[in-house]
Amino acid sequence: MLKPKILTTDILIVGGGTAGCFAALTAAETSQAQVLIVEKAHIKRSGCLAAGVNALNAYLPEGETPESYLEYVRQDAAGVVREDLVFSLAQNFNRVTRKLEELGLRILKDADGHYVVRGRHSIKINGENIKPLLASSVAQYTNIRVLNRVNVTDYICREHKVVGVLAFSLEKDVFYVIYAKAVICATGGAAGLYRPNNPGFSRHKMWYCPFNTGAGYAMGIRAGAEMTGFEMRFIALRCKDTIAPTGTIAQGVKAVQVNGRGEEYLGRYAGILSTPMRLWATVAENQRGLGPCYLQTEGITVQQEEELYKAYLNMAPAQVLSWLDSGRNPRLANVEITGTEPYIVGGHCASGYWVDSRRATTLPGLFVAGDAAGGCPKKYVPGCLAEGEIAALSALEYSRGQESQTFSDDEMDAVRVRMNRCFDSRQSLYNAEQTEEAMQKIMDEYAGGIGTGYLIDGRKLAIAARKIQELLQCATEMHAENLPELLHIQEVVDRLYVCKVVIAHMQARKETRWPGYQQNADYPERDDPNWLKYVNSRYRAGKVEIVFRDIVKKGEFYEHSD
Repeated sequence: MLKPKILTTDILIVGGGTAGCFAALTAAETSQAQVLIVEKAHIKRSGCLAAGVNALNAYLPEGETPESYLEYVRQDAAGVVREDLVFSLAQNFNRVTRKLEELGLRILKDADGHYVVRGRHSIKINGENIKPLLASSVAQYTNIRVLNRVNVTDYICREHKVVGVLAFSLEKDVFYVIYAKAVICATGGAAGLYRPNNPGFSRHKMWYCPFNTGAGYAMGIRAGAEMTGFEMRFIALRCKDTIAPTGTIAQGVKAVQVNGRGEEYLGRYAGILSTPMRLWATVAENQRGLGPCYLQTEGITVQQEEELYKAYLNMAPAQVLSWLDSGRNPRLANVEITGTEPYIVGGHCASGYWVDSRRATTLPGLFVAGDAAGGCPKKYVPGCLAEGEIAALSALEYSRGQESQTFSDDEMDAVRVRMNRCFDSRQSLYNAEQTEEAMQKIMDEYAGGIGTGYLIDGRKLAIAARKIQELLQCATEMHAENLPELLHIQEVVDRLYVCKVVIAHMQARKETRWPGYQQNADYPERDDPNWLKYVNSRYRAGKVEIVFRDIVKKGEFYEHSD
């Protein structure tokens, strides 16, 4: 039985990852406000950068400008981006990168003292310790508290305004009622919705952090926040089996993509080679019987091979272990590539909360940053830092004059029952593990997973919607014996809510805009006259209501009006 503990703060940050840490640092540096970070894991090694990263993929070297970066993102996302959001982040990429270096991050430099450029917008770093650096910087401020090993479940709303959150400890029989004058959601995106590349014990080998379960999205969905872009799923092109990054090879040694016959194939599929098209071309080659597909590394130099080893040891050591174990080093054999299962993530694609220029959601009092914020693809690490900064400054401004809220005795009793529901319910027919596997099977077969080559159509999506709703009903009735089981149930429930919105958004966009990411068999062509728009949604009375929004151009600033 969980017992209540009440906390209050000025600024509450849900999620202690990249954006969350930088939001906290910004708030602490610019005000005397009390800041509380609530983190499901431990802030030192949590979020997408837990294992490190070997490049910052959003930086503007000489010759690049915020305008050129916006044009790059606009083309890659086929025009459906919030240009105001992308531009505002691009203006800050280089400044926040320098600040990260001042915090202790080692960024590689050439003989002239310039950052070493890996790609058009990418610079090399030694980033194994990037998350510990952010965590240690947070620890230096007395007005920042961190609550580790606590899982947030829902927002507390008063008259459609967010005034705090509900959470439970993963180590003690405690649930938290946390009141705040402003809340920032920085929880990351959603992995684990679809059946993964690898089964069983190796299922955690995936592109996106497996512990990012879409909790922040689900909380917003249940509270009625407007969401955007969930049909623009992200599907990574990765090294087969290890699911290690391919960009390290493609950009590091300029390796081209070839099919099983050794033929370069990308030119057959697109004039403008977008990120989703690199994936879709690979899927198409395999479907034509021309696979497997590879990155052509055979014949690279010993020095180039050593550089690849160093790069992967800094971020994905499983790839180096695979090379050494098999004896098929990249210099001797091409590296096989494959697509991952789909993910819902606002840092690479456009999925997330619908926000205004201040990163405020449609729920007053709630701001978002990083992968949780929608409409702004390709923000990567520097973009998450910059967005955390913007959200923090906006939350501080909003918090001035706000009063902390309280629960009445009756309301607290209702919350107590709600937080202990899984412990009090009877033994359920299915457990969280079985429900999760069923969800992934449904999404794979009926909502465009690996098993169907990512293809969707209206008939299968309707089946997926029905089956996911049935699973959600089962999941909300499951029984927990302990805190780990309670967490697993909550994560499955959150994923199922996200699945509902993903399906509804894919049903709503009746065209094919991002081949691979969103390939609609019923509507195989792109249709700009009718579909150059955002597909948004609000969750009302158990149903996903679709809302269409017009494109916001650079120079325009969208602000909430309803």
